[in-house]
Amino acid sequence: MDVKERIIGATIEEFNEKGIKFTMDSLAKRLSMSKKTLYSVFANKETLLRETVSCGFGDIKAAERKILEDDTLDVVDKLRRIIIVLPDKYQAIDFRKLSTLKGKYPDIYYEIASKIEGGWEPVFELFNQAIAEGKVKNVNLYVIKSIISGAMENFISTEELSEHQVEYGEALEILINVVMDGIVVKGE
Repeated sequence: MDVKERIIGATIEEFNEKGIKFTMDSLAKRLSMSKKTLYSVFANKETLLRETVSCGFGDIKAAERKILEDDTLDVVDKLRRIIIVLPDKYQAIDFRKLSTLKGKYPDIYYEIASKIEGGWEPVFELFNQAIAEGKVKNVNLYVIKSIISGAMENFISTEELSEHQVEYGEALEILINVVMDGIVVKGE
């Protein structure tokens, strides 16, 4: 693991513990590294957060490709998994704290929201395949996308999940089950 990856991993740990209030000083201590070394890799906290988000979404796209290429899964299983994909190293992130970015780092928050809204082409292809195979109902995919992305954005933009003690991963599982149970063609 290179230094940049170590810093991003420790950033996630700091964020989970302290939310956006973590400091570069506490991050350097966690890493047993000088702040000077930390700042030689990332110029400031905003750059670090932006890179952490970028790497996270890059890893999500890689996990999506892995699901798409998995020939052991049928199209419905691929749909269920790809919509809520979260690579193992991101399972521990407390996504419920992302709403705190809105005030101090709104550009980063809106970048996350934008990434949730974008990149749906592989999902649409799977939906179209599932519709063609008669495994899901022929529904408007943009409505499905709006339901899913709207719920995901709600999960990260409010404190509701935390207030009701619902983990982000659990909320995603409930979301995909409700959506898929509504559109999967059931045998008679």
